[in-house]
Amino acid sequence: MARYFLTLSYNGTEYNGWQIQKNTKNTIQQILEENISLILKEKIELTGCGRTDAGVNAKNFIAHFDSFSQDLIENKQDWIYKFNNLLPFNISIQDIRKVKSDAHARFNATQRVYYYYLQQEKNPFKDVFSWYVYGNLDFELMNKAAEILLEYTDFTSFSKLHTQNKTNTCTITKAIWKNCGKNEWRFSISADRFLRGMVRAIVGTLILVGKNKLSLAEFRKIIETKDRKVAGNNAPANALFLVSISYSKDIFYE
Repeated sequence: MARYFLTLSYNGTEYNGWQIQKNTKNTIQQILEENISLILKEKIELTGCGRTDAGVNAKNFIAHFDSFSQDLIENKQDWIYKFNNLLPFNISIQDIRKVKSDAHARFNATQRVYYYYLQQEKNPFKDVFSWYVYGNLDFELMNKAAEILLEYTDFTSFSKLHTQNKTNTCTITKAIWKNCGKNEWRFSISADRFLRGMVRAIVGTLILVGKNKLSLAEFRKIIETKDRKVAGNNAPANALFLVSISYSKDIFYE
């Protein structure tokens, strides 16, 4: 058996998240496993680098799988074409890399980066992948609040309740809002791992800071309280993108 890493992108708008779930059809993992198994003529099971929620998008998502096929690298472009030709238009595979047999798409990831897009002017061509927020927002104050995140490691207040996480500890290395066009903003956040719903909960809470409904001291208190009920509502899923996953080079053969 050979182990491979797939690099893929997907528009999550029409899907119920990445992970296969009981009584929930139409997930990214399900669609990929069904189609890749059909092409390779063997049962393929994918393990993702994480589990994006329903409606969340990915520009660079990594998943690993084991296969009896040994020539996926030698004829990489042919296999990528075959996979993409069968996959729906909103899922695309960019790369296949052979990795060591114990390499793990989730546990070997050293850093993950998410972008969240926000606009303050209604735009029918960007609303699909951006959150339209009306009214004044103090982005300077929002960035001061974002800097506070780097001082903490327990983000229970921004995690979905009743998850199977053994710990709610994460190390955030970057969190910043940047202007990326007229009335357009992008929130970038990097960490070694993220909790379920964490980025959307952080964005939703930062918006309250930007609207002067929360002070910096109150934002800090929300983190320290470790209670999801005291934080803001989740920001909409459609504007969130997983954009980068980093790994140590020693897990790859090529």
